[in-house]
Amino acid sequence: MGFVDEAKFFVKAGDGGNGCVSFRREKFVPKGGPNGGDGGRGGDVLLRADRNLRSLIDFRYKSHFKAESGVGGQGSDKHGRSGGNCVMQVPVGSLIKDAETGAVLVDLTEDGQTFCAAEGGRGGLGNARFATSTNRAPRKATPGQPGEERWLLIELKLLADVGLIGLPNAGKSTLLSKLSAANPKIAPYPFTTLEPQLGVLPFKYIDPCIIADIPGLIEGAHQGVGLGHQFLRHIERTSILLHLIDVAGEGEQPYENYLTLARELAAYKQELLERRHVIVLNKIDLIDAQRLAQVKEQFAGLNLPLLAVSAEEGDGLESLRELLGDLLEQQRAEARHDLSGE
Repeated sequence: MGFVDEAKFFVKAGDGGNGCVSFRREKFVPKGGPNGGDGGRGGDVLLRADRNLRSLIDFRYKSHFKAESGVGGQGSDKHGRSGGNCVMQVPVGSLIKDAETGAVLVDLTEDGQTFCAAEGGRGGLGNARFATSTNRAPRKATPGQPGEERWLLIELKLLADVGLIGLPNAGKSTLLSKLSAANPKIAPYPFTTLEPQLGVLPFKYIDPCIIADIPGLIEGAHQGVGLGHQFLRHIERTSILLHLIDVAGEGEQPYENYLTLARELAAYKQELLERRHVIVLNKIDLIDAQRLAQVKEQFAGLNLPLLAVSAEEGDGLESLRELLGDLLEQQRAEARHDLSGE
């Protein structure tokens, strides 16, 4: 089935059980006092982030989620059982919004992070709770409270350290397959990749990172043209943006391709231009040294890391791996420094 990164769903927490009106009725115990138990609490609807999930595919088949209601109280001071919780596993990177107001309720960015989407109703009180010195036989009990219910929106923004971006047929899927153990679909026509693909990029001396192949962007992507608008949101989470440029085109096309991508990023969210950017010139096996030198000259003024590779042949990939490792190590060191407050 296809990739699903948006969904609307309904949650209903369990209702609280009713309190019980009951009196002690035993032989040889005249005028027994009240012994009605309390109702059980309704179950909650919980959302829990799971790093093993990559899609919201479960929401395609089910859109209503309900927790169990509490059981009513009984005589002999027996309290009702609380209702069981409904726990929904969602991918790490899920953004939860109120469907009516659009307000962001929570951003689930860590594995195991849990959010109560709907709180269960409180159980009612049995008549034993209302006994006083002046009212020894209360005939009052309270009903259970209804559980919360509402419509929610869930939006998935994949968490990845490195995002591969480029125009269709730039070679992103091939590069991802060579840098990681991912096995994306590869073919010589536009929009081969119809959903984000993730791979694990290993290093020798630092922890591995997640690298994501974002489906091909085209001019006007931020306005919903092509596939870009649907998947641009996934770029928001990446800390390093790797621009993959096809250099086998004619004339000034490689540099124009980069400018097209830069404009789309800026139009979608200006702060994306402040991320770490790396320019990777791909398909160098299809051009001669003179042509490569001309293309490099076009990018010289950007003052960004620039590498030339052939994803198909494997040329330059080790240098790319080392560069990404250095950038990630630097970034992680900066993050540790910020956390320490030094």
